[in-house]
Amino acid sequence: MKKSAKPPRQLSLVKGLLAGVAGGLAGSAAKVVAEKLVPPRPRGELAPPRLWIERGAQAVGADLEDHTKQAVTQGIHWGFGTMVGGAYGVAAELSPRVTSWRGGVFGLTVNRVAHDQMLPRMGLSEPVPQQPAQERVSEWFTHVVYGLATEAVRRAVRKRL
Repeated sequence: MKKSAKPPRQLSLVKGLLAGVAGGLAGSAAKVVAEKLVPPRPRGELAPPRLWIERGAQAVGADLEDHTKQAVTQGIHWGFGTMVGGAYGVAAELSPRVTSWRGGVFGLTVNRVAHDQMLPRMGLSEPVPQQPAQERVSEWFTHVVYGLATEAVRRAVRKRL
């Protein structure tokens, strides 16, 4: 007797979004850990979110305490990673090909768009050719880790929804 095939999973953008948000949150945590192993700025330069906060505070004449700046910096990091994970979850629902390399391609794409293009245009990091090799290697590595963790959790959560 033949084993019956599983029925195809129903497309659900809401479930994809929820699974992606969970994945993005886990991916953000994994990126934080990976940055401890391979730090992007070993010379103590400010991370782009912190630089953005510093400049914004100066622009409006605000005198924020260091713990407030740190909390907002972390909020930007975690919020961005979670939001991008949600978009990834929706994209994975629409086209499962975006999950290639178990999320590694997604992580590298986030690196390319955010770190290589957006941040230099916003004046929050040097253009890619001027970035130190340590920073480039760290960003590639930590974004792949982010993508792998995001996909692993997204996939697990989506199967249960």
